[in-house]
Amino acid sequence: MSRYYIPALGNLYAKFESLVLPLLRAGLGIILIAHGSQKLFGLFGGMGLNANGALFDRLGYHPGMFWGTLVGCTEFIGGILLVIGLFTRPAALAVVIFMIFSIQFTSAKGFFWSAGGMEYSILILLVALMFAVRGGGDYSADRSMAKEF
Repeated sequence: MSRYYIPALGNLYAKFESLVLPLLRAGLGIILIAHGSQKLFGLFGGMGLNANGALFDRLGYHPGMFWGTLVGCTEFIGGILLVIGLFTRPAALAVVIFMIFSIQFTSAKGFFWSAGGMEYSILILLVALMFAVRGGGDYSADRSMAKEF
């Protein structure tokens, strides 16, 4: 007896099972790279490093340039590491820590992303937490190394 309502889907699920987590890891990484590029380089309509540093100063994180650079690098470099699956757990943990602060910042605007709220940060935190616990999985550089974090 099959445990699926549509038993024929079981084979489809099994066929794609090894691909979905690497796709999620790469998707998270690409999103983070784009946001880091905004903060560090002013790409994609972003503010760039100087304005990002000034923002962190206004938010009370001093020195703002240090914190702005750290956050931008967490997103940009961490995103690259997630895409290739290299040092996945530490990269994902850095994102989790950053998202905790992001949730604190965005919570003042409520829950919904469309109003600048925290739902996007919560989702990124949960996905990153999954990779911090589970690792890079199939098709990751971590998997090909003798040891991983």
